[in-house]
Amino acid sequence: MTRPPTIVALAEEYLALRRKLGFAMRIEGAELIRFARFADQLGHRGPITIELAVRWAKLPSDASPLYWARRLDVVRRFAHYRLSFDPRTEVPAPGMLGPSYRRTPPYIYSEDQIVALLQAASRLGPVGGLRPRTYVALFGLLASTGLRISEAVKLTRTDVDLDAGVLTVSETKFHKARLVPLHPSTTGQLRRYAKHRERYHPRVSSNAFFLTERRTPLKDWRVRMTFASLRAHLGWAAHSGRLPRIHDLRHTFAVARLLRWYQEGADVDHKIAALSTYLGHVKVTDTYWYVTAVPQLLAAISTRYERFARGEEARP
Repeated sequence: MTRPPTIVALAEEYLALRRKLGFAMRIEGAELIRFARFADQLGHRGPITIELAVRWAKLPSDASPLYWARRLDVVRRFAHYRLSFDPRTEVPAPGMLGPSYRRTPPYIYSEDQIVALLQAASRLGPVGGLRPRTYVALFGLLASTGLRISEAVKLTRTDVDLDAGVLTVSETKFHKARLVPLHPSTTGQLRRYAKHRERYHPRVSSNAFFLTERRTPLKDWRVRMTFASLRAHLGWAAHSGRLPRIHDLRHTFAVARLLRWYQEGADVDHKIAALSTYLGHVKVTDTYWYVTAVPQLLAAISTRYERFARGEEARP
């Protein structure tokens, strides 16, 4: 009689398929292999059971319920896959251990703060070097487009079409390429940076758009360190238990766009789909999240509905 395959073997088969479909599966994959090893060490063979999944998910016992729920979600997705091959597989119900995701309210920068950040970046050393210009151009791009920092630092020179004023973003979080139109002022800033970069590094082998003083591509971790230094210099305090982050420039861009649409009386339900695509969101619900997470947007919606109730607006 053939011995059933190990859970590790089944998990590796599942992960190989998901990665062929374009999913990175780095964190989730590591967690799933931990579960599979746990099951194999117990001598488990056969279908996944809810008891086994919950037992592993609640390790360590002193972890937070949010952490337990996230671990159970990893097994639940794997169990869904295994159900196609073994009808005896038990799939944990969504939310069995509570919510697995909780988004912290975003920090929204004021225009004055963004100006202060760019001014502080312009004073970085060396004086007259490429570094201060690189960070001014990079932070300005993030603030005006809502790009993820990982997307911005991976831009190549061929990705940045300064004549058409369009970025091609191919190195995305979810492996979905997209085109990002630029405002003329942003295009102008990038063009000035590119000209200075060419004068500063006339001969360089890298095709990266953003370069360091040493002619190497700018790295995500280095940008975060520089931002943390500028944040401390500017004296920005924590908000909701968390310090302002680079990623909050993306949140600020999205909220500013939505807020303007509400104030202009635009059909936001129609326009938000375009914004979702522009930002590279997988689901439009990820974009709608801002509406409930940001007090300014809730206030704008309330004002708009008041106008609608008074007959001053055709539709909310």
